[in-house]
Amino acid sequence: MTPFHLAFPVRDLDETRVFYGEVLGCAIGRSSETWVDFDLYGHQMSAHLRPQATPAASDGKVDGIVVPIPHFGAVLLMDDWQRLATRLEARDDIDWLERPMVRFKGEPGEQATLFIRDPSGNALEFKGFRSLEQVFAH
Repeated sequence: MTPFHLAFPVRDLDETRVFYGEVLGCAIGRSSETWVDFDLYGHQMSAHLRPQATPAASDGKVDGIVVPIPHFGAVLLMDDWQRLATRLEARDDIDWLERPMVRFKGEPGEQATLFIRDPSGNALEFKGFRSLEQVFAH
């Protein structure tokens, strides 16, 4: 796997460190007074301080469900996705947009999914597949 890099805006670096580090379990990498890197399942996520950051609008639609655009996240194998879903569901401080569910059930590309917001309002989607060959199935 080749990791990708995503730079995204956050309103507060301390609350971002807590959310990505403690809530999602990301290792924290390099940082400065204006940004911090996280390892999100092997991908480099760079949170950049932008106090005026605003939440993504919920104006997209997938399988009849409204989803925020833009959003980002990770594609996981089902066991890893289930561990994350269980970890998040055990907390009472998660800003849920869509609780864990299965989308496209019985169809090619069947996937588990969940949507949450970080403290800055960034929307994250985590998908779970039984096999990575299903990611682009149609």
